[in-house]
Amino acid sequence: MTDTTTARASESAYDRRSILLVFVGLMTAMLLSALDQTIFSTALPTIVGELDGVDHMLWVTTAYILAATIMMPVYGKVGDLIGRKPLFLFAIGVFMVGSVVGALATGMTELIVGRAIQGIGGGGLMILSQAVIADIVPARERGKYMGLMGGVFALASVIGPLLGGWFTESIGWQWCMWINVPLGLIAMASVMLFLHPPAKDRARPRLDVAGMVLIAIASAALVLFTSWGGGTYAWDSPVILGLIGLTVVAGVAFVLVERRAAEPIMPLTLFKERNFNLTTAAGLLMGIAMFGTLAYMPTYLQMVAQVDATAAGLLMIPMMGAMLPTSIIVGRAVSRTGRYKWYPVAGAVVIGVAMFLLSTMSWTQPLWVTCAYLAVFGMGLGLQMQVLVLIVQNTFPLSMVGTATAANNYFRQIGASLGAAVVGSIFTNNLIALLTERVPGGAASLGDANSLTPEAVTQLPQQAQDIIVSSYNEALTPVFLYIVPLAVLSLILTLFIKEAPLRTTLERGAAVEGDDAAVAVAADVASGQPAGERSEPARL
Repeated sequence: MTDTTTARASESAYDRRSILLVFVGLMTAMLLSALDQTIFSTALPTIVGELDGVDHMLWVTTAYILAATIMMPVYGKVGDLIGRKPLFLFAIGVFMVGSVVGALATGMTELIVGRAIQGIGGGGLMILSQAVIADIVPARERGKYMGLMGGVFALASVIGPLLGGWFTESIGWQWCMWINVPLGLIAMASVMLFLHPPAKDRARPRLDVAGMVLIAIASAALVLFTSWGGGTYAWDSPVILGLIGLTVVAGVAFVLVERRAAEPIMPLTLFKERNFNLTTAAGLLMGIAMFGTLAYMPTYLQMVAQVDATAAGLLMIPMMGAMLPTSIIVGRAVSRTGRYKWYPVAGAVVIGVAMFLLSTMSWTQPLWVTCAYLAVFGMGLGLQMQVLVLIVQNTFPLSMVGTATAANNYFRQIGASLGAAVVGSIFTNNLIALLTERVPGGAASLGDANSLTPEAVTQLPQQAQDIIVSSYNEALTPVFLYIVPLAVLSLILTLFIKEAPLRTTLERGAAVEGDDAAVAVAADVASGQPAGERSEPARL
């Protein structure tokens, strides 16, 4: 029996129709999480204006990112311990509660609380979706499903800003929150009706409370100093230096606690696996590139191309339009051939080329050229993003897949936070320096540089418009060139990935790698047991 035949037999044993029905719920849950990170991009100016909270605008985003980042490792570990179905339903429910709180908000405090509650649930939606699919589909067949999951991010990145703008201009920004309720109900119904885990052990899990507290403190301090540094506070201010010190102290304490914990939330044994270290580091670097670009390209397009927010969202479609088919094609190719190593390698190369091309942008070049560069970037993300998660999952047994997936995504989210913060800091400093140099009387003569909107710029004399537009262009494009070495480092890391055969069964024991896979199958045949029947029912 060939590998492909074995994989298909294993998948059919879990009922392909049931897998597809569960997959609908997983995709919907991931859409909830991904959409919530993009739908506010066009609605936020209106929201903070209506709620009179421009000074607290940063917290609308930070509250969600902070809560989600902290909760990722918790969901991963607890899901491995008690099963994923009840935890998944809990995460969806909490996310829906947060959406209702935010939709009913009459002030910024209530909105920020709602976003934080959403983050508590949202941190589990992506992790548990990826872990559940690992529980019910063997690694060899998982690529095509993971490719579709990667496509969800592309879809959300396109429709999120468009929906946010449409809701804001028509039925009200509150529907950016209300839309999560019907989507959440669909996801919950799918999980409740079609995900049928076997009976779970009744032993009480030993939770790593100290590890959870310490990783929460370290994550919070890291997200806050990267979000505030260079903007709200100077990098050398006591607040930022204190947060950096707290990050280091809490991080060291976390490592010491994890060495002694009975059930560590992020086992240090994860870092003994070469493939985990390589893919996690590559994912962190990809997070810096991806979110550093996504955070500021819409602003660049509005200021340089002088289009409105909705049009800027539409101009991002080439990036996601390239990412979606690439992710799906790569996923199906991995499932068909069982080979995967060279996709993240190629992805790193393409991302590096895209960053170089973006660094050459001119404020006078046609928009289609910029869109073409973004399409190249999207292709690179599609080659790399979901394959890195698949490699991590194939490195560990199912009993650890949630923990490993959560740890990988946690560091990618840290990369996203660092990318958005560092790119924003460099971009802002460059912009202020250029305006100070080029504007007669200095940047102060324009008023607050933060208040320069596309509408305000169009009201200025043509000479002033040219100065501001060219300054925006020359402030951001060098940052993309700084990301090229990160893509090169990602390339070097992925070259050292060890391509172990993708497992064709759903065993919960030790991961099978290299020649051990052939030995395990041979042992099954020698004992008269068909290959692939070693697996026990997966606990979801």
